[in-house]
Amino acid sequence: MIRLIVRRSRDATYFTNDAAHELDSLRDGGPGWWMRGGGDTRDPMAVERVFTSTERSKVVGYDLVVAAPRPISVLMALDPLQAPGVISAHRASVAASLDYLEQRAVVVRDRRDGDDREVAARWERIVSFTHGLNRHGEPHLHDHVLVGARPQGSRSVLDSRALFAHAPTADALYRSSLRHELAQRTSWTAWRSFNGIEHVLGVDEGYRALWGGHHQGRGEKLTWQRAQTVEKWRRDLERFEPEGVVLAPRGERNQLDEHSFSAQLEGRHDVTRRHLVAAWANAADFGQSTKSVSDTIDRLYPELRQSRGIREQTIGVARARMIGQVRERGARPVDVVELSDWTQRSRERSGSWSERSR
Repeated sequence: MIRLIVRRSRDATYFTNDAAHELDSLRDGGPGWWMRGGGDTRDPMAVERVFTSTERSKVVGYDLVVAAPRPISVLMALDPLQAPGVISAHRASVAASLDYLEQRAVVVRDRRDGDDREVAARWERIVSFTHGLNRHGEPHLHDHVLVGARPQGSRSVLDSRALFAHAPTADALYRSSLRHELAQRTSWTAWRSFNGIEHVLGVDEGYRALWGGHHQGRGEKLTWQRAQTVEKWRRDLERFEPEGVVLAPRGERNQLDEHSFSAQLEGRHDVTRRHLVAAWANAADFGQSTKSVSDTIDRLYPELRQSRGIREQTIGVARARMIGQVRERGARPVDVVELSDWTQRSRERSGSWSERSR
């Protein structure tokens, strides 16, 4: 999930002082990595240059916390040999979700002649820090992505309303990308249920209970060494009690659950591009790359292609669900790889979900 934290202080020592030794030998380099910009990520002054603002604004930037679903985090403890692939899949998906935010959510308001326009903008620097634990020593793969409040070359700070409005879509894209990237980089398969629960094929639900991440107290911020982390997880696993494995949907891995897609638009009077992107990403049970999701939405809904910011163009729910095309074409499965227009699968048919009606 993605959580936005408003930063009013430029102090970056919380990030530069945490070497995240729990992931030593598993990730590429240290915890800090630049998406844009440069410098020593262990140097507070270099990191603090990310935070940009204006004299009138007290907000200097944002900390975007991007966390992997629990079943994917626990893979670092269950399969240390493939943990580097898990972490690289996570980082690639973090970068993809930030790319979406920059394309669609980073705007500044330009008020001229009584007209309020949204102007696309760009962050000057982006730095992120990858950690592998929560404050209780449980597997918790997450990044702190730091960005400034004033975009590059702008005299104004960005419109935070747009950033918060697009954050759920960026989160859906991150999770979809992570499911996709995990399959590309490891032998594990992640999938999302119709109810929005993330799973990993073959991973018992008892691990979710063992490392639930929910505690009465927040816990003390500690510095864990890699050996301490491995030993902590080993002791935890001695308390593991199996609860069973949830079966994944049948059928081809590149198909979309159009019932899930349609359900996420339920109750809306109008639909924007960000709603469609989030619904599509969430409905891709086994994941899809961020580029593929965006390209598909732009191909199916060309009238929304230029939408960004808080004032996106809207369409009706019937158009969003492509009711007319469904009625015209009938029930056919959705293939998210070779999709050219909307189709719909009928689950009342016998046979596997991947069976096609020609």
